Amino acid sequence: MPCQAAGAFEARVTDAAGLPAADAVLSLHALDFTPPAAADTPRASMDQRRRRFDLHVLPVRVDTVVNFPNSDDIRHSVYSYSERKRFKLPLYKDTRPPSQCRSTGRVWWLLGCNIHDWMLGYIYIADTPYFGKADAQGAIWRRR
Repeated sequence: MPCQAAGAFEARVTDAAGLPAADAVLSLHALDFTPPAAADTPRASMDQRRRRFDLHVLPVRVDTVVNFPNSDDIRHSVYSYSERKRFKLPLYKDTRPPSQCRSTGRVWWLLGCNIHDWMLGYIYIADTPYFGKADAQGAIWRRR
């Protein structure tokens, strides 16, 4: 029997101690469903504010173009040290992104800044349109 497209969903994610797991990413996959292609190229931004990545965790769909604007008043050099997606952006300081990276495959990108060692960020690339990120209470909602 063919699978129907998923509608709204709600989930609550907790850790082993039963506490809310903020920034956890959940994706739903049907065994016999191929999601429709996106009508337009999806876009997302991983900004830098107050010398940190904003958002700390950014989930996006495969083929999303990810921009890396810099809203700080100092320079950053964003890089990914993930095996499946390595890149390094040159030092830059402005809100206009110097480069774009297209996401491919279901994978985590692990991000850092060559200038500020404490800056860490994560981008999860989902191979389904049905995904979400937990808020501070561990709740994930997807509205249709």
